[in-house]
Amino acid sequence: MKKLISFLLFLSLSLGVAFGQNIKFVEYTMPNGLRVILHEDHSTPIVAVSVMYHVGSKNEKPDRTGFAHFFEHLLFEGSENVARGEFDDYISRAGGMNNANTWYDRTYYYEVLPSNQLALGLWLESERMLHANVEDVGIETQRQVVKEERRLRVDNQPYGRLLEETMMRLYTKHPYHHSVIGSMEHLDAAVEQDYKQFYKDFYRPDNAILSIAGDIDIEQTKKLIDVYFKDIPRGQGDVFRPKIVEPELKAEVRDTVYDNVQLPAVVMAYKVPEQGTSDFYAVQMLSTLLSQGGSSRMQKQIVDEQQKAVAAGSFTFGLEDPGPSIMYAIANMGVNPADLEKSMNEIVADVQKNLISEVEYQKIQNQMENDFVTSNNTVAGIAESLANYKMYFGDSNLINTELERYRKVTREDLKRVANKYFSPNSRVVLYWLPKGQQP
Repeated sequence: MKKLISFLLFLSLSLGVAFGQNIKFVEYTMPNGLRVILHEDHSTPIVAVSVMYHVGSKNEKPDRTGFAHFFEHLLFEGSENVARGEFDDYISRAGGMNNANTWYDRTYYYEVLPSNQLALGLWLESERMLHANVEDVGIETQRQVVKEERRLRVDNQPYGRLLEETMMRLYTKHPYHHSVIGSMEHLDAAVEQDYKQFYKDFYRPDNAILSIAGDIDIEQTKKLIDVYFKDIPRGQGDVFRPKIVEPELKAEVRDTVYDNVQLPAVVMAYKVPEQGTSDFYAVQMLSTLLSQGGSSRMQKQIVDEQQKAVAAGSFTFGLEDPGPSIMYAIANMGVNPADLEKSMNEIVADVQKNLISEVEYQKIQNQMENDFVTSNNTVAGIAESLANYKMYFGDSNLINTELERYRKVTREDLKRVANKYFSPNSRVVLYWLPKGQQP
């Protein structure tokens, strides 16, 4: 039976190789430095218009954290030609949707519109880039919005500070140390000129990628892009990129966090290579082995068999600089966190000592392929992927070839990276305990 399963998994993977993605695109750079990527797809009459700025929480000053995320909100306040509150109205009246997100290394804005509304999306994004409203009335409004977001998603959410507390211990020098949502005190202390300077420093065409995918005509789209973006001036000076190298952890960092939760949790964090490196792909696959799906190691052993946890998982962030790989488990009622940690350590030790089975290996390969293809099965997903690959790696064609990097990872590689990066002597361990247990 095992041989049959192995064969079927291998066949599935082989078919995936044979019928890999072939997403065609055109890319060029405008005289003002704006990089443009266009993908033509007439399968549905919609278009995704997106702009990715190479600025995230990593680019912030130590005493002005939270600016990148704050601007994600602020730049929906309108511009010289878009009145306050009308940005979303234009999109909804056209039958579209829009959103934005911020991360450690970048900020991303996008609209999905009927394809006959392409010009609308381009106009709105050019307004955001050229002369957005960065003034006290909008700043104060969005201060309150961000504060409420923090209360809802972080401060008043069970385990909501897990990432924030983990990263501030895993990093001591590098700006990944502070959370993406940043400090409310820093936002309050900032004045209008601080915000205007941030906008001037980072929201410029030579720090952005315009990525469009969907029902478009390439040549006509180029002409429209010229109309809306050609006259936006290139930024002055170099864009700030921190060069801080985080020192290696020489010993385990162990701490306790008391929170308004009912069940204890255990968190383990390790520093792993930046995205794009061969070891990063192996670590990411290892995280998938540990936590993705009902048959993953952590779910099967800690949650189902041992019943020590109500939930357990693992995730690895792909960042420009070395990032985190984090394991967590929320204890079942009456389970001592030390016992839970012991089970988590045993799972890590097993992949450090033993090669995973061929069946598990083929399953992970299939999961990586499924995740990769699923992320690119919409025009919005394609637009974002093209921008990501261009910004982080300088190679948009990775949208068609990156799966080969996962396929090159061997079972021996998984064992090697488990030993190299998941060391108990260079990690952060947090016990997340109910406030009632605080001495």
